[in-house]
Amino acid sequence: MALEFRSVTKRFPTNSGEELTAVKDVNFRVEEGEFVSAVGPSGCGKSTILSMTAGLYQPTEGQVLVSDEPVTGPNTHVGFMLQKDLLLPWRNIISNIEFGLESRGVGKEARRERAMKELKHCHLEGFDQQYPYQLSGGMRQRAALARTLAIDPEIILLDEPFSALDAQTKLLLQNSFAKTIAEAGKTTLLITHDLAEAVLMSDRILVLSERPGTVIADIKVDLPHRDEPIKRRTLPEVADYAAQLFKLLKLEEKAA
Repeated sequence: MALEFRSVTKRFPTNSGEELTAVKDVNFRVEEGEFVSAVGPSGCGKSTILSMTAGLYQPTEGQVLVSDEPVTGPNTHVGFMLQKDLLLPWRNIISNIEFGLESRGVGKEARRERAMKELKHCHLEGFDQQYPYQLSGGMRQRAALARTLAIDPEIILLDEPFSALDAQTKLLLQNSFAKTIAEAGKTTLLITHDLAEAVLMSDRILVLSERPGTVIADIKVDLPHRDEPIKRRTLPEVADYAAQLFKLLKLEEKAA
């Protein structure tokens, strides 16, 4: 299922009575099964783009489309993962994974079968009866991914899901996520500040300007191993792509 932004502008009211323009004239398309990352300065509207995709905000101007249909509110086509896993501490892992299915009225037997499948898919076998406090940060994020996949969304939105993890756990989890999402054939949009992460995980990278954010570059990552970032990491071209992003975001000037 494809995702498209057509000339999207989003403005928010402020306490002063004026309007703040978060993003302006944003145009891009994510094809079915494609993994696209968006990078840009803090405050450029990356999270606003995710929220509009999920139907949490409506554009002030333009259209957001999922499968060529305008997004008019929260919809069942989209699964949203945030920086925090947001697992419910009073529920064990399997019942956390079942939560979205339960809220949609799926029967007990059917949702347990689906949850166990995703538990295995995310390499959490044997941890179904554990509680969130008993798991590491990486395992909790895998449980959050299993919960997202359990509702079988066509589009997955990732809002910096690895940012709070240590470097080793981050790399292992990037690899696990990439493989799982590729196997499931999901259309994915990742928001990240980590330029290397964008190169390692993506088919394409959208570069956003400072606020009001607009797409200033759309870079095709023509490298193998999109489903295995650890393997892609060994390719010398990765540094070239990262340097290109560094230059587009004018990080050399800011560091000088």
